[in-house]
Amino acid sequence: MKRLAYFFFAATFLFTATLILRPVPIVTESEALTTSGTVTYVYEGGVKDVVLRIKDSPRTYYINRGLEEGVDIKALQEKLIGEEVTIKYPQYWTPLDWNDKVKHLSKLEHRGEVIFNE
Repeated sequence: MKRLAYFFFAATFLFTATLILRPVPIVTESEALTTSGTVTYVYEGGVKDVVLRIKDSPRTYYINRGLEEGVDIKALQEKLIGEEVTIKYPQYWTPLDWNDKVKHLSKLEHRGEVIFNE
């Protein structure tokens, strides 16, 4: 009986770890979800992530390890705050974001210019 309990515990642990630790999917542009809006905040968050907030949006969008990729937060703040942008991101779910509030940004465009693209 104990072996069966250990097996179920291990299986549950592995399943949960797989859900939590799976990577964010990289999608083609045609598969990505798209949103547009006015940028209200640009700041550093997480581990060298660049985070954007959009006016009247419940979501936060981030460029994973953006600072390591050479994204300049000061330049983005000066260029994008108060400006309309288009954001593309993959559709996925993780228990770490169970309420779907934080999205991995795949592409960021401003006035037809690509600011960031994976």
